[in-house]
Amino acid sequence: MNASFSQISQIIQNRRTTKPGKMNGQRIPDEQIKQLLELADWAPTHGHTEPWRFKVYSGDKVQDFCLAHAELYKKHTEEENFLQQRYDKLLHMGDQASHVIVAYMQRGDLPKIPALEEIAATSCAIQNLLLGATALGIASYWGSGGMAYQPPMKEMLHLRDEDIVLGILYLGYADEPAAEGKRTVPLDEKVEWM
Repeated sequence: MNASFSQISQIIQNRRTTKPGKMNGQRIPDEQIKQLLELADWAPTHGHTEPWRFKVYSGDKVQDFCLAHAELYKKHTEEENFLQQRYDKLLHMGDQASHVIVAYMQRGDLPKIPALEEIAATSCAIQNLLLGATALGIASYWGSGGMAYQPPMKEMLHLRDEDIVLGILYLGYADEPAAEGKRTVPLDEKVEWM
């Protein structure tokens, strides 16, 4: 097996989700975050639209984002559906994270390219970033909860209607090693050779 293939296989197979509460609060150098964003920028893209966009929060801005996210939830949730526990979770989600990155698809000007392909390209960019984080020993969490997919989040981020938030990435370091990976459906049940 080629050494490069072996290395990338190991990184892919070792990528894990680490919930932000298991992060230890240690700061990632901004230079490493820039390196991860450079990896993200090499995702495949139909028509060279490069639809991935990232809003990066670091330092005190992490807590500012978490507060704004929690307040969005409070403001846009009917009183009978509001859960203080959910508000508190959103408020403290980034307490131990070093950086928070909101990843979104910015719809391009080529209507012939389906929005689904732009979403897929942005998802590939996110995966590139997560794999790079794994290679650097950085813990990551791709969050989709709270108000991530709701119109008020788009408004807060000053996005257009056609743009789509694909997740909130929490990055940091963790003291405990990630759990072993598992697949619950055998690969041969997911593949049909023709």
